[in-house]
Amino acid sequence: MTSPPHRLVQALDRFNAAHPWDHNAHYHRWILRQLPRRFGSALDVGSGTGDLARLLAARAAEVHGVDSDPVITSRARMLTPEGTAATFSVTDAQTELPTGPHDVVTCVATLHHLPFTEALDTFRGHLAPGGTLVVVGLYRPQSTTDHLLGAAAVLPNAAIGWLKNEGRSAAPPTSMTARTGPADMPFADIAEAARTVLPGARLRRRLFWRYTLTWRRP
Repeated sequence: MTSPPHRLVQALDRFNAAHPWDHNAHYHRWILRQLPRRFGSALDVGSGTGDLARLLAARAAEVHGVDSDPVITSRARMLTPEGTAATFSVTDAQTELPTGPHDVVTCVATLHHLPFTEALDTFRGHLAPGGTLVVVGLYRPQSTTDHLLGAAAVLPNAAIGWLKNEGRSAAPPTSMTARTGPADMPFADIAEAARTVLPGARLRRRLFWRYTLTWRRP
């Protein structure tokens, strides 16, 4: 017989599947608050449908959005009005990033698909002196704190999904379906590795199964 707690989890999973919302876009405004009001060049790694790149383009002289998925990159180009300072290319983030240096590098829900320390080292190498790296990533819950924070996010997640969809069932946003695969690094390992590659990096667990990382290149 299925236990009441397990039935509740199953019911919440069904509810969330019927009322999805973009957890990554939830952090876009927070990302902007970490950045200067104006800057020259930005690189958005794993740009998806281009939502963040278009927001960055309102502040930057140029924004390069890169993604490994040609279909979603084509959609990003279609959604971007002519004259916007954002361009998009199908790119292997490990080997083919646009040459910098860039004043800003962003990476949302993509880093867990890449070799972690190698990717951070690559991002660092593409930053101009004084430039800012901002990551919103996924981690594998492991500690008691991880699980408590995940539990605390369950009801707000359902409430926001209900409000954003105005109570109606909906298909997942395109930017959510473009990336799949769970994270395999726990937060403690992420923080230790990140601070080795990026001394002084600031990391924090966040609601909705995300963490943030910010670092300014000396």
